[in-house]
Amino acid sequence: MRTLLAWLAGVLALVGSGQVALASGWNMPVGVTDLSREIYNLHMAIFWICVVIGVIVFGVMFYSLFRYRHSKGAKAANFHENTTVEVFWTAIPLLILIGMAVPATATLKKIYDPSDAELDVMVTGQQWRWRYEYLGEDVAFNSNLATPRAQIRGDEARSEHYLLEVDEPLVLPINRKVRFLFTSDDVIHAWWVPALAVKQDTVPGFITENWVRINEPGIYRGQCAELCGVDHGFMPVVVHAVEEDEFDAWLAERKEMATQEAMGVDREWELAELMERGEAVYGSICASCHQPEGQGAPPAFPALAGNERMVADIEWHKDVVINGVSGTAMPSFRTTLNPVELAAVITYTRNAWGNDAGDSVQPAEIAERLQR
Repeated sequence: MRTLLAWLAGVLALVGSGQVALASGWNMPVGVTDLSREIYNLHMAIFWICVVIGVIVFGVMFYSLFRYRHSKGAKAANFHENTTVEVFWTAIPLLILIGMAVPATATLKKIYDPSDAELDVMVTGQQWRWRYEYLGEDVAFNSNLATPRAQIRGDEARSEHYLLEVDEPLVLPINRKVRFLFTSDDVIHAWWVPALAVKQDTVPGFITENWVRINEPGIYRGQCAELCGVDHGFMPVVVHAVEEDEFDAWLAERKEMATQEAMGVDREWELAELMERGEAVYGSICASCHQPEGQGAPPAFPALAGNERMVADIEWHKDVVINGVSGTAMPSFRTTLNPVELAAVITYTRNAWGNDAGDSVQPAEIAERLQR
């Protein structure tokens, strides 16, 4: 028994000195926020408590099996009830649980306290992308998977951040408390970035909260952690944390771009302009379902190339893109895309891949339709 206790004391000494650690690939990350580090420390403290309990329990059990085995002539004691032992094995676990519950409760209170935030960001889950809106700043955009389809098909070598790269990352300032408001336009998603210790479900019809204060600039990656559909694995999250001055400059630039975009609703766009803009919108929003060349994936996603009804009935085409189709995988893009993007993608799909409608849809038409 003295040998066992000496070995256990050695293990505890190593743990206390930090010389025993789990391989980083097998453990949760420490993170880049104060709260993430607090969660990590809580996790490790409870882990080592469980290790010590396991060592003591199994150590005593195996020692007893070996020391008092029948082959050595040991005889089992015959006794019934022992008040001291029963009090002991009830009081000790209770004290251990209280010791774990107190710091855990304190950490949970911090996790659920988004008050005094300096920036509010609405995060909306959509199959299969994220939409970010900086509340009160008139800045909003979609964040889509940027991994080339050739890599997904296996035609090209996979990049370092395969399925974890996007066209528009969420840009946040360091050293500022950011409150997230989460919701969804379709099914339940889960916004998860391990380095920030944020994992929150986005539920249709509900708004939930979380928050973060990032300490270090960098790029932090995550993904949807909820089985949200066939392309669940193609819904990454990328957060770009920058210095406060850099964020302010970026936000001012995006606000100017939003102003210019709003002004573009009232002007007449050339067909070539709409086609160029529509191709970009189609590639980021529509290609994952209807395929890059509009060939579709029937029956869930009909082909757009050679779609006679789409070309012949422009009003039906507008309605489908703006309002979606109930009971199918076609969502409404009324709130996802602005009038310029809607007009451009409708024009593009009517005139690409051999479709020859020859007409164009102006943003002003779409803006008027959205107000009905």
